[in-house]
Amino acid sequence: MASRIPGFLRQASRFQGIIALWIGWTALYAWASHSLGFPIRLAITDSILANLHLAGACLLMLTILRYYMPGRSQYINLLALVSGLTLIWYVAFRLSWLALVPHPEPVTFWEEIFPLRMAIALLVIFCFTLYSVLNHIQEEKEIQVKRKSDAEKLARDAELYRLQQQLQPHFLFNSLNSISALAGRQPEQARLMIQQLSEFLRGTLRRKEEEMVPLAEELHQLDLYLSIEKIRFGHRLLADIHTDPACAGTLLPPLILQPLVENAIKFGLYDTTGEVSIRLEARCADNQLTITVSNPFDPETSPNTRGAGFGLASVQRRLFLIFGRNDLLETGTQNSRFITTLHIPQS
Repeated sequence: MASRIPGFLRQASRFQGIIALWIGWTALYAWASHSLGFPIRLAITDSILANLHLAGACLLMLTILRYYMPGRSQYINLLALVSGLTLIWYVAFRLSWLALVPHPEPVTFWEEIFPLRMAIALLVIFCFTLYSVLNHIQEEKEIQVKRKSDAEKLARDAELYRLQQQLQPHFLFNSLNSISALAGRQPEQARLMIQQLSEFLRGTLRRKEEEMVPLAEELHQLDLYLSIEKIRFGHRLLADIHTDPACAGTLLPPLILQPLVENAIKFGLYDTTGEVSIRLEARCADNQLTITVSNPFDPETSPNTRGAGFGLASVQRRLFLIFGRNDLLETGTQNSRFITTLHIPQS
């Protein structure tokens, strides 16, 4: 009931505005007739009768347009309709005027002011009709915009879900292959990896419907992922994570860090035999969360591994679908390290 009150108040306010406009127009109409030299009582009576019938003609036009709205190629029908309603107004007003003002002088009064009142009636009905048609066109346009927006949102949500579903099997298959390799020679490590993988997937499924998650939760999920990868790569994989305490309340899309770290592991460890340190740093400034992930790489042994894999491409696409921007993911190199920088607006 409470939700209907604002709409009811708006309708009441609009109705009061129309009544006030009609009263003002009627007074102006009477004043104009009186200025032409006609008696004040006659001018007031004439104005009230004329505008009551004019209001009825406008309401009739509104009812007609509710059930019949001509297309763009049928506006000639609309002009004919306006002319027809003006004639109906004239007949109804003429009959009521003669019935309520039975004096000798009204005939002269009617004949002298007839052309002006017909032009005014035609103009008023035409303006009201034009307003109704434009209002209808605006409402149709708003409906089409909303329908297009809803369709785009559904398509965006579907694509986000598809990207997420692509990332999960991508990581899952790698983990299962590692578990298979460990099952024969290191069964304890394989069992531990299964437990960690189970906890990782459980956390993923639990929050897959959320659009944004706290940074702490995302780092916890990333820690589970790194634990699994450390079992795969052993002592070779080192992870160095630094987080600015000011970033404690920041939010970011779920599972957005895993592809960045996975990309760093892929291009940092696959072409080397020694230890590799993957660094992640999170800092906040200017209402924005900035995360950098870096890994070592050798441009001579891996000239084509510049980090342009599926993981970074999917992150770039997700950021565009969520924020509508293409400048939130940057890549570059510095001192033989490949650096990926992620910007997450916090507004």
